[in-house]
Amino acid sequence: MGAARNLENMTLVHEIAVNENFQLKKDALPENSLASRVKRIVHQAYWDVLESELNADPPEYDHAIKLFEEIREILLSFLIPGSGNRLRNQICEVLDTDLIRQQAEHSAVDIQGLANYIISTMGKLCAPVRDDDIRKLKATGNIVELLRQIFHVLDLMNMDMANFLIRSFRPHFQRQLVDYERTKFQEILEETPSALDKTTKWIKESVNEELLSVSETGLTPAAGTSSKPHLSPTLVLNNSYLKLLQWDYQKKEFPETLITDEARLQELTEKLNQLKIIACLSLITNNMLGAITEGLPELADRLKRVSAVLLEGMNKETFNLKEVLNSVGVQTCAEVNKTLVERGLPTLNAEVQANLVGQFSSIEKEDNPIRSLIDKRIQLYLKSLLGLPSPQKCLPPMPGGLAVIQQELEVLGCQYANIVNLNKQVYGPFYANILRKLLFGEEATGKTDTSSSAN
Repeated sequence: MGAARNLENMTLVHEIAVNENFQLKKDALPENSLASRVKRIVHQAYWDVLESELNADPPEYDHAIKLFEEIREILLSFLIPGSGNRLRNQICEVLDTDLIRQQAEHSAVDIQGLANYIISTMGKLCAPVRDDDIRKLKATGNIVELLRQIFHVLDLMNMDMANFLIRSFRPHFQRQLVDYERTKFQEILEETPSALDKTTKWIKESVNEELLSVSETGLTPAAGTSSKPHLSPTLVLNNSYLKLLQWDYQKKEFPETLITDEARLQELTEKLNQLKIIACLSLITNNMLGAITEGLPELADRLKRVSAVLLEGMNKETFNLKEVLNSVGVQTCAEVNKTLVERGLPTLNAEVQANLVGQFSSIEKEDNPIRSLIDKRIQLYLKSLLGLPSPQKCLPPMPGGLAVIQQELEVLGCQYANIVNLNKQVYGPFYANILRKLLFGEEATGKTDTSSSAN
């Protein structure tokens, strides 16, 4: 349970620090779910009781007084400690439940007056985005409905305040993230010694691949030297990171040290898969129709947009890639023929069109030569990116055949490199420990030396 709490806290802080768009949102129950119906019935029953009490002769104010007490505490919670003393005192005086109770005993409670004061105070404390909600409150005539809507808007203001605090603390979290996350993970590791098993397996795969690559090239160690060839820890680790953009997120277990970025890496992987196919389609089109498309950038852009639209959602299990590629081929032929007609030139003959559609459909297979070529070039680019000290300032040259996706690939590459570089800063000592064991046979220690790194 302690490890689970540490992981939950670490994940939340990580998300706040790295995701500029992170914010809390109010959970909405499914419209026709049992929980939604029960909540609606219970809430309606509560407000019906309040309405019957206020309409009684003489009126009863027990429920209303409890509501005002709760509203007072919510309003006070919006005030920053140590400031706003004047408003704090005013809220306590106006919404003094002892005084309201005394007034109730003499049927002298001004419910509408109290509600108006609450709305006015909410208007002073709320974010500008709630101004319309405040105006609607002022226009509500029924007192019970008004109190109901006041609580609704207070709920929204609570969420606004929480998100304001998140934005305020984000710079602090960003400054402290590396030390905080590393310390928390060390605590998790001490409580759960197996917390690096998946990470070790992930890195070991790269070690084995590099050893196999060395043996295939014939570069074996000299006689009398260590049985293992010397492998660069940095190379091994970077190759491990590259695997994350080819990961099977549905079937394969993810490394523990990257769990906080799993959703981001999966999103990048899905986008990269789409870009690969677009690059393949462009290469085939240029090879077959280069004489026609050359010098027509607007046609190339149009064909790219057609491909991108039709390939949207290609990572879903229900997506039929071969069928969509066939449609892309047909649409590409139609766009090219339209351009040719506009220029008074003969359209593509049936044989060329059938050949183009057939080649498009063939890249559905992962071992397709063009698909393999594009994949290697993308891997080469990303590998070069990981070797740079600051990818945003100086990007590596774009390999041939990737010009059509250059802009998107550069953006994706920088996002990927940012994730990797931060991950290295946080978990470098843990990786160094694992690599010492895998590459040099040293026994990994339970306590990680946070001064070391995997370079």
